[in-house]
Formats: sequence, structure tokens, C-alpha cells
Amino acid sequence: MAVETKEYRAEAKFQRVSPQKARLVLDLIKGRGVQEALETAAFTKKRIAPVIHKLLVSAVDNAKYVAGEQGTDLDVDNLYVKQALANDGPRMKRIRPAPMGRAYRYQRRLTHIVLSVAERANAENLVTRVDEAETVKSGKKTAAKKAPAKKAAAKKAAAPKVAKKVTTVKKASKKA
Repeated sequence: MAVETKEYRAEAKFQRVSPQKARLVLDLIKGRGVQEALETAAFTKKRIAPVIHKLLVSAVDNAKYVAGEQGTDLDVDNLYVKQALANDGPRMKRIRPAPMGRAYRYQRRLTHIVLSVAERANAENLVTRVDEAETVKSGKKTAAKKAPAKKAAAKKAAAPKVAKKVTTVKKASKKA
């Protein structure tokens, strides 16, 4: 029984950055939860990062709006970045002056960015039970208290033996 997940998209076209540079930021947020992706985009030190942050907020707002219009139940905390693409846009041809009256041509690249968010299918697996976590933690604490005491005593006893051997060797080398 296949369950359909609804995708919600947002696009930003004709952005003045190369697609390669935009993909650097998009790869950071691809597959992450929306809240984590928003934090990552907000604190990334790339020039395109604020645009991607704004685009991600727009995709979440689109999801809220469409879910409200259709009357479906949408859990915003359960959304994740399903698709993040940076496609080539048109290129602007420019000319840079060169020596001896010549001109060098170069291209300014534009990007079309597409973000889509979707709701995770298995929301039950993301939450861990509190009871299991407490029993595991309490079991580790009792075992951790006993083990270091034995190891510390063994290390203290071994250290003086090594020191005595070293001093004996030093005395012998001075006589020779």
C-alpha cells in the first residue's frame, strides 16, 4: 500500500550567481528537516545563502497555504527538504578591455533555484521513547563508576616499576 506524499515547491529564477556556487549551499540543506535547513541557511557565509533561506521559508509557507486550502492535516515539524536544484539560466555576455585595444569576452552566469519540501512518511520512527533512554543512561552510569576505579589502581601500580628500571639503567650508564 503506497502512500502518496504531497510536495510543495518554491522557485527563484534569474539569480545572479553561478549554479556551481548555489549548489554548494543547496547540498548542505538537501534531505534535512526544515528547521535544521533554515538554521543552516541562516548561518552559512555564502552570498546566495540568504536567498536560499528566503526560498525555503516560501516553500514552507506554500505548504501551509495549500494544506489549509485543501483542508488536509500538515505537520510543519515533519517537513524535510526533498529536492534542491540549481539549474543554468541564461548567460550574460560581457566584454573586458584587454591590452593593445583588444577585448576579452566573459560570461555572467544566472541560476534558477528550485526547492521542494515534503512530509516524511515515517514520522513514528523519529521520536524515541523517554523510558528507554533513562534505563540505558542509568545502566551506563553504574557500570562507568566501577570500571575506572579498577583501571586507575592498575595504572598507578605499573608506573613505579617502569620508573625504577629507568633509574637503574641511568646509574649503570654513568659508571661505564
